[in-house]
Amino acid sequence: MTETRDLLFELGSEELPPKSLSNLSLALKANVEAGLGKAGLSYGEVRPYATPRRLALVIQGLSVAQPDREEERRGPAVNAAYQPDGSPSKALQGFLKSCGATPEQLITLRTDKGEWVAFRQTVQGGYTADLIPDILRQALAGLPIAKRMRWGDGSAEFVRPVHWAVLLFGREIIDTEILGVRTGRESRGHRFHHPSRLILEKPADYADTLLDPGHVVAEFAARKRKIQALAEEAAAGVGGKAHIEPDLLDEVAALVEWPVPVLGGFDARYLALPPEVLITTMQANQKYFPVKDKHGGLLPYFITFANVVSTALDTVRAGNERVVRPRLSDAEFFWNQDRKRTLESRAEELAQITFQKTLGSMLAKTQRVRSLAAYIAGKLDTESAWVERAALLAKADLLTSMVGEFPELQGTMGRYYALAEGEPEDIAAAIEEQYLPKVSGGALPESRTGLMLALAEKIDTLTGIFSAGLIPTGDKDPYALRRAALGAIRILIEAKLDLDVPDLLDFALDQFSHDFETEQARENVHGFMIERLRGYFLDRGIKHDEFEAVLAVWPSSLLDFERRLQAVREFRRLPEAESLAAANKRIRNILRKAEEETAASVDDHVLAEPAEKRLLEAARLAKEDVLPLLRGRDYTGALRRLAQLRETVDAFFDGVMVMAEDAELRRNRLGLLGIVEGLFLNIADISKLQG
Repeated sequence: MTETRDLLFELGSEELPPKSLSNLSLALKANVEAGLGKAGLSYGEVRPYATPRRLALVIQGLSVAQPDREEERRGPAVNAAYQPDGSPSKALQGFLKSCGATPEQLITLRTDKGEWVAFRQTVQGGYTADLIPDILRQALAGLPIAKRMRWGDGSAEFVRPVHWAVLLFGREIIDTEILGVRTGRESRGHRFHHPSRLILEKPADYADTLLDPGHVVAEFAARKRKIQALAEEAAAGVGGKAHIEPDLLDEVAALVEWPVPVLGGFDARYLALPPEVLITTMQANQKYFPVKDKHGGLLPYFITFANVVSTALDTVRAGNERVVRPRLSDAEFFWNQDRKRTLESRAEELAQITFQKTLGSMLAKTQRVRSLAAYIAGKLDTESAWVERAALLAKADLLTSMVGEFPELQGTMGRYYALAEGEPEDIAAAIEEQYLPKVSGGALPESRTGLMLALAEKIDTLTGIFSAGLIPTGDKDPYALRRAALGAIRILIEAKLDLDVPDLLDFALDQFSHDFETEQARENVHGFMIERLRGYFLDRGIKHDEFEAVLAVWPSSLLDFERRLQAVREFRRLPEAESLAAANKRIRNILRKAEEETAASVDDHVLAEPAEKRLLEAARLAKEDVLPLLRGRDYTGALRRLAQLRETVDAFFDGVMVMAEDAELRRNRLGLLGIVEGLFLNIADISKLQG
């Protein structure tokens, strides 16, 4: 049985960037696991730890050495390895020298290409203690750190200066240098509660020793759970519930090693402000958790977390209340001042804000989106007045003081100001919903007006940026075009908007006045959207070949695209599917290779074989049955009906030679295959389906 030990690695530093801590920890784990795998080392569970001042891993059951391996090296061919007198040739001598072997140790490899001399030996695996330092160095070098820094006189680089490193394999120290510091078994506890050094005897002691006496909750996930539980307990004390968003929970967990909740309050008069303003102020600026009542309304309290147990928590509370008070006061001032002017009165001033140098101002964008939204409404047989009004007001809140202070509230504040001005609920909602979905899988607009406005907004951005030649490459996507494309796709499909995408792109592109190749821009945008569409469907369980089968017929409506996909998925479950997919593939190849044109219509009298006459009759009957199904977009029913052609198609290929010597007969047989292929191509190219 392979001998194993646990391994502990801890890197201690100055406070790490809180928004990056979780990602750094997970990346370190992944990089180390990749290094262990590459080295051929077996191991059990890898547990990551991360606090503001440390990144650590405990690897359970790590083998003490690589397994021995057989290594085989091939030398020259046998007929080139020896001279006529049987002595080694120069080629063989060189091979023996490189292997450190004698002729007696060689073996002969026999292959279908000849015989070769070879040397086979058992190579002893390296010791883990020797391999781990380089694995760790490479793992640290591969962390996603945007900007590394140097400190002191050394050449080491990391996201923050490193002060200590622990590296234990079992109870033994692996003595090496990591980022400029020697490894040992000395860790550090809490900066205030346990500033003295902690001596770690073995990896299994790590989390418990840091907890007591170290006063450090070392595991990131455990610290998050503790923070959440403490916040909920504190909120319950005032009859409320803590409002905890995942990103802020991660950030708070990255700021404290020993979380201590502090419940604070603010003047209830600020509850008259929109709740999003209060939440944003508390979360973004102060890292506070707001408190809500059982109905979801805000209470005049917040919960913050100290990193120290203090006898002066009242002082900490008062300090936090004192800090948040002027911010809330500013928000109240902005709210009152902004409402002195209407959104419509601000709209013309959007001419002062540049959307993009080539594409002009935000006012120009507003006018384009308004026209496109009205066009979309017309295509959906919907009255356009509301969506045009929403488009006119959509960007006006960018000029308000509140959005100037809190850019993340654009749209949200527009909704509140619109409601305060007496705008209809649908219009106000659309102003906020224009930005939805904000994240992958996020909520879509709920109002019809919001759906149309959000779609118009995204199509205008996509076509505009592409027409300006700013196509995203690699990871760079400054205008969030991938998000815009996926958002447009989700709106079209999930909100069931049956719209012609190329037609929308053409309308949007026609509104731009700068010089560009319209056709090329449309193809680029459409191709970009198709790639996002591919990912969208693959994530939902659609197979690659199913997507390609529908893509081959290029449905212009994405809602129609989805219906065809579902039909293809159902079709491939039928017992006839595999045979018909193969037959369509054969038909495609025959038609592609045929040198002459196929007959535009098939003449029954020219056909000679019973099997081809039966296929023609079956195809005509299928067409009569399928056409009304296609008009109703019942693609599943249509493919089920076409599946009934299997026997006649199989019989045709079993008994008929398509490429007959008689030219007229050949043309008609090709025409017959074209009819069969066309029936399926009304829905999808099932020849794309794999077995």
